[in-house]
Amino acid sequence: MAKGKRTLFKEICSQKRGVNTRVLEQTIALAVEIAREGREGRKIGTLFVVGDSEEVLRRSKTLILDPLEGHPEERKHIEDANMRETVKELAQLDGAFVVSDDGVVVSATRYIDTTSEGVELPLGLGSRHMAAASVTRQTGAVAIVVSESSMVRMFDDGELISEIVPEFWMWDGYNSRLEGRTFTRTEEDITVIGKSD
Repeated sequence: MAKGKRTLFKEICSQKRGVNTRVLEQTIALAVEIAREGREGRKIGTLFVVGDSEEVLRRSKTLILDPLEGHPEERKHIEDANMRETVKELAQLDGAFVVSDDGVVVSATRYIDTTSEGVELPLGLGSRHMAAASVTRQTGAVAIVVSESSMVRMFDDGELISEIVPEFWMWDGYNSRLEGRTFTRTEEDITVIGKSD
């Protein structure tokens, strides 16, 4: 992982969140991939709820038969490449993913059944964001929302705590093919890497 991303992870995945930072990092990275890639040529949105999984399961229910139920935990770890691809496919379905503090994706297609009382969100954020805010207010979990607009947002204790723009996120790992000294300049919505004189 590039130095810039490590610094970002330290800021948004600190121990004060009360969840396993490595699992949180892996989940955010997966959320960014989903936001960038979409599925089958279209943008998709989804929700990950990380940590305090027993309480989150008590405060949610499946919308359809859970496609992850009955599979061994060792095959459902968030760091496993096959599981990550499975999550990308399942993200097309309605509902949230519940990820344990050990990094196991314990359930999919969850309807978060918590109250939104006392939760205030910026205008324009929808029901997925409200579910994320409310579940983090009532449990010890952290939630990560992938918006269909390709934005990734993180919630803790009922509040929006970070927004990740995937293109900027991925930029840190970009290696220019230009040789020699280069410069990087951003104006409005365009970033240019050029060769220095």
